[in-house]
Parts: sequence; C-alpha cells; structure tokens
Amino acid sequence: MKIAYIAAGAAGMYCGTCIHDNTLASELIKQEHEVALIPTYTPLRTDEEDVSIERIFFGGINVYLQQKLAIFRHTPWLLDRFFDSSTLLNSVSKLSASTNAKDLGSLTVSMLKGENGKQRKELRKLVQWLKTDYQPDIVQLTNSMFVGLTAEIKREVGVPVVCRFQGEDIFLDDLIEPYKSEAMNLLKDKSGDIDGFFASCHYYANHMAKYTETPRDQIHVVPLGLNLDGHGQIERGLSSEPFIIGYLARICPEKGLHLLVEAFYQLTQKLGKDKIRLKVAGYLGARDQAYFDQICQQLRNWNIFDAFEYWGEVNREQKIRFLNQIHVLSVPTVYRESKGLFVLESLANGTPVVLPDHGSFPELVQATAGGILVRPLSIDAITKGILELIQNPDLCQELGKNGKQTVHQEFGISQTAKNMLAVFRNYVST
Repeated sequence: MKIAYIAAGAAGMYCGTCIHDNTLASELIKQEHEVALIPTYTPLRTDEEDVSIERIFFGGINVYLQQKLAIFRHTPWLLDRFFDSSTLLNSVSKLSASTNAKDLGSLTVSMLKGENGKQRKELRKLVQWLKTDYQPDIVQLTNSMFVGLTAEIKREVGVPVVCRFQGEDIFLDDLIEPYKSEAMNLLKDKSGDIDGFFASCHYYANHMAKYTETPRDQIHVVPLGLNLDGHGQIERGLSSEPFIIGYLARICPEKGLHLLVEAFYQLTQKLGKDKIRLKVAGYLGARDQAYFDQICQQLRNWNIFDAFEYWGEVNREQKIRFLNQIHVLSVPTVYRESKGLFVLESLANGTPVVLPDHGSFPELVQATAGGILVRPLSIDAITKGILELIQNPDLCQELGKNGKQTVHQEFGISQTAKNMLAVFRNYVST
C-alpha cells in the first residue's frame, strides 16, 4: 500500500504525537508498505531515526505571512521554498511563542477553510505533489485541524482520506470568540469529508463523536504503540529509600505538575524530606517559564528544593534512563488526556503509574494492570495513591511487573501498524 502520512511539526520540541507518527510510519515501511511521512509547519523532531521526507509543506513562515499579508498569497513558489528551509523554520518556535490569541484563532479558522482559506496556495502545492509526484493509495491526516484539506485532496487526487483525533478539543476550547465558534462549525462541517477517523482509546472516540457530530461507527479505536527497542532492558536496582517520584511530560499547567509538587510537599511532611525525591523531565517553553519559576520558588519556600531535580528535555536514551531511576511516574493532568504515550513508556520500563481517573488513563491502567487511578484534580488523592506504593513495595513491584509484561506483549508498534492497515484496507479499493 502507498500511504501519504501528513504530520505536524512542533517547532523544534520533542512532541509525543510527532514521535508516534514517525514510529508508526517507520514500522509501516518495515512491513513493506511505501510511506511518505510529510512534515508540515516545521520539521519533525523525533527521538528515533527521522523517516520524514525532506520537503516541508505549509511551512510555518509562509502560513503566517499569508495569514497576515495578502501579497504573500501570490508570491512565486520558488520564493516560498526559501521560507520553507529547515533552518528558518526551526526559528518558528520563537514566532509561535509570541503569537497572540486573536492571531491563533484567525489562523485556525483559515486552515479549516481549506481551499477557501488564506493558505490556499499551500494547499495547491501539496495537492500537486500528491497527484503528480507521489500518487498515494490513501492519505492519513495526523489530526482533525487538517480536515479543511480533505475535499481538495479527494477531488484532485481521488483517494480516500482518513484522520486521527489527537487532543484537538483541548486546543479548540481555548480559542477566543468569535474564532472558537467559527472553528467548531467548520470542524463539524469539514469532518463530513473524511472517510474514517482513528482514536487511541474508547473514551476519546466517544467524546469526539459527540464533539464533531461524527457517527461513532466511523471512528476506529487503534491504541498507541511503542518501538520497544531499549525499553525494559536496564536492571532497575532501585533502593527503597529515598523513594523517587517522576514526572515526564511538557512543563505546563495543563499537565498538572503543580498538583504533583503539592502532593510531593505533603509526602515530605508525612515522611521527612530525606526519604523522598521528585525528578521532573520535559520540554519547557518560553510561555511556561514563569509557571515553572513559580513552582521552583514554592519548593524553596517549603525548604525542599534540594529534594527536587529537573532533567530538562530528554532524548530517547535519556528518557529510558530517567524512567529507570524513579519508583513511580505521575502526570496528574488537569484535562482529560486523549493519548498518554508516556504511560506506555513508563510501564515498558517496569515503572508503575499513579494517574487521575479520567481521559485515556482508566483504559490504559485497566489494560496493563500497571498503576493506580486517583480522583482527578485532588492533591490529597495523588498523595494517598503514591503513599500506598511507598508503604507497600511489593505492590509497587507487582504493578511495574504487570505493566512491563503487558506493554511488551500487546503495545508494540508492530501491532498498531497492523491494526491501522486493517482499517486502511476498508477504504482502499483493491
């Protein structure tokens, strides 16, 4: 099968979605299918071998300029290619960090309008390349913010288009009016052009069916998968004290680091700060620096900053090492997580999890028997859940063992690829 897989770059950040898109594309290639992993906005950044094509479509600079200035909607394509260079696009992170809410809303609406939006020239470039250079059997969109492209692709290329739901509701709900309402109406309308959708869990499939007014039977649940190379191969050998809590996710309020820090403080009061540690790893963007600084200051005020360690953004090797230096992982998200790749990564290394009982987490914990679910948004509940593992090391070890075994048996990327292909075949004419 010949698959065009349209992915979205994350402005130089390690992004779970980018990593999973690249891992899945790599596995599909390994299973002897032809895949063009097509980066948009910025180059992809992944912690494995990058299998994306060299050309970038909807380059972030061109998209932004065409949104702001009409003249750039008519410039020669050759000039546009200059702005699509990887070097220039890797600077988009600075631009996106300063984008205001109005600009973000208007750009979202324009992209959802597709051939009627201000980036129609970029859509023509993509469609021409698909039609004349690549000629795929099917087109996969990484998320529903690209549904505006679908009608033109199907009309010109004549192939089915499928799409994955990946947390778009969180993004859309944060838009300001009138852009939020307009974007929602466009999403519902344009989703009708899609042949089939994917979600990584039943919770999100059900939620997005209502959110986008899409028939539930049109959304296929295909769980995430890992490239398991290197995971679970390190001898953990952790001593019982100090007990080390880990957090592995982007540093931002919605991921709930502040809740975990409050729970950590409560645990130091119960056990003494010499018996417990907190290790944190993850990308920290400029817009969340003040949030992180406030957390660090609070730790100093509580006189427990010396029991805290920030690893920064981690690559694949560092991530695996990090997960093998903690007793438990906890990412108490404020929102209902639609994916949760970090859960599988943690369990693949035998590290149990304590997570809020919402979003994708209940399904992941139930499927793996690798963790404890606690009441969402509750510092006391997080504290109690972690304390249970501290006071019962046999349970902690059992949960880690269960999770590791299940992830290695059932959540490898090869199985995810097979499941995706089975759905693709429902839409591709043979």
